[in-house]
Amino acid sequence: MNYFLTGGTGFIGRFLVEKLLARGGTVYLLVREQSQDKLRKLRERWQADESRVIAVPGDLTSSNLGLDADTLASLKGRIDHFFHLAAVYDMGADAETQQAANIEGTRAAVQAAEAMAAKRFHHVSSIAAAGLFKGTFREDMFEEAEKLDHPYLRTKHESERVVRENCRIPFRIYRPGMVIGHSRTGEMDKVDGPYYFFKMIQKIRHALPQWVPTIGIEGGRLNIVPVDYVVNAMDHIAHAEGEDGKCFHLVDSDPYKVGEILNIFSEAGHAPRMAMRIDSRMFGFVPPFIRQSLKNLPPVKRIAGAVLDDLGIPPSVMSFINYPTRFDARETERVLKGTGIEVPRLPDYAPVIWDYWERHLDPDLFKDRTLRGTVEGKVCVVTGATSGIGLATAEKLAEAGAILVIGARTKEKLDEVAAALEAKGGNVHAYPCDFSDMDDCDRFVKTVLDNHGHVDVLVNNAGRSIRRSLALSFDRFHDFERTMQLNYFGAVRLIMGFAPAMLERKRGHVVNISSIGVLTNAPRFSAYVASKSALDAFSRCAAAEWSDRNVTFTTINMPLVRTPMIAPTKIYDSVPTLSPEEAAQMVADAIIYRPKRIATRLGIFAQVLHALAPKFGEIVMNTGYRMFPDSPAAAGSQSGEKPKVSTEQVAFAAIMRGIYW
Repeated sequence: MNYFLTGGTGFIGRFLVEKLLARGGTVYLLVREQSQDKLRKLRERWQADESRVIAVPGDLTSSNLGLDADTLASLKGRIDHFFHLAAVYDMGADAETQQAANIEGTRAAVQAAEAMAAKRFHHVSSIAAAGLFKGTFREDMFEEAEKLDHPYLRTKHESERVVRENCRIPFRIYRPGMVIGHSRTGEMDKVDGPYYFFKMIQKIRHALPQWVPTIGIEGGRLNIVPVDYVVNAMDHIAHAEGEDGKCFHLVDSDPYKVGEILNIFSEAGHAPRMAMRIDSRMFGFVPPFIRQSLKNLPPVKRIAGAVLDDLGIPPSVMSFINYPTRFDARETERVLKGTGIEVPRLPDYAPVIWDYWERHLDPDLFKDRTLRGTVEGKVCVVTGATSGIGLATAEKLAEAGAILVIGARTKEKLDEVAAALEAKGGNVHAYPCDFSDMDDCDRFVKTVLDNHGHVDVLVNNAGRSIRRSLALSFDRFHDFERTMQLNYFGAVRLIMGFAPAMLERKRGHVVNISSIGVLTNAPRFSAYVASKSALDAFSRCAAAEWSDRNVTFTTINMPLVRTPMIAPTKIYDSVPTLSPEEAAQMVADAIIYRPKRIATRLGIFAQVLHALAPKFGEIVMNTGYRMFPDSPAAAGSQSGEKPKVSTEQVAFAAIMRGIYW
């Protein structure tokens, strides 16, 4: 048999060609000149030479597909099956593009099929041809379609009309559901349909442990089918006798609701599941005009747009969350009966779909997510850069090609670090500064701006920590003043000094090294945690003001790190801690990805626990407080003896890894 295909190099087409070649047929493919290289690679995949897969140069939007008279004459009477698959499958495409490809392209395909006297025309439509019909849409229904306002729905409906009303040769119409990857390999060619929600699922996975229940939506039923089912069904039906003039729904007869689909893929991606799903129908008592008015309010539209943009979800996709249509597929089931061709259940193949997306389609894979790609040639300021986290961060930035500005109190140590980094090829500029002195902060800011013009990244790392129970601090109010002066006022002074240039350039990023203690409400660290909490609150407020000016903030709720700052507390020698290099990698991730917050899952869980069950969280922290004593220095003793650590303390610290005690 001889086959002619439009869209044969597309996603569904490449699998269908493989099936047709297995039947021993010769396949003619309409291709654009710029697709010849793509076809060459597909021939290798199909293991078919130019005698079996023949390229026919043409244009979907031209009359007769742009085929000249000689080409049409050479094919006349030779084509047994003409498959028209070419179309725009993109909810975000503009109306003109969809009109040209979907409607005029179908018209040109019908003309060409008639001109070459093809024996049968197969039109691949879509369930979108039903519009947003409320209820069950049967295979023999067409004119009943409703709510065709979206260009994709309208053009898929009208392209099917072209076939029904204008095609003078026997035809068959196929309406696939939302086609996703191969059920065995996961192979897919683009992000579409349910894939738009994968980034959201991934972000939730990074933020919360898998066992934490979440709240989500219920939504309507989305008809999802894997590409191998669609192709297998289409191939069989196309060659069945006596089925001309009919339409076939290639769908799941028992589709899942949106909330169920999100949970299935959350499980596949090892993310938390939605334990509670809200059905939007519960708001049905609100009059439609009020709901529409609320959605059209500028602040609501702006917030919704910003959230969707952050998640990579096109706004048009949200109109299908409450998809109202179910599809009857009795004709398809009749023809496929006894063949073994059936829709696999989504939970059975969701893991391979997720795995393929994460390995091949995740948008982050196509971005330069290296530290060098982010900071090379950029002015990056690191405070407290002569030891611990600051030094490890400075080393990473210098190695990545940043214009590195480092600041610390001790000039000798600062010069020593600068020399070491420059010896390794770093572009380093060292300016001494006591960041607890506001006048010194102002001098630092002026020097940096005079010498470098602006700052791209500010890492507020310099800090002071005090571990002392409140009962031992009644006469030490200066502990609270000292921590606030450096950890809060010093950091804010720098932000306020560098921000005007950032705002003017509409470019800037501030990374604040905070503490897991802010999330856990760590006992003995009231002075330290209060100062870091103040900086967190300031940053959230500033971020809300500057969000639309591309000046962003990241707070790192750093767990316990083995630095000189914790050295006086000898008990920390026996509990799990991060290395400065591991902490510096968290800073690098903050600079690269610009998240709002970086924290351990235990830290996030502690914050959630405090919000939902504050008394229980308080009891847990009090248990740790009573288990770990104050250091001799905090208690006023000069003893340098290392305290003994019990097995219970070690076990508790291991469970609560990274939390300050």
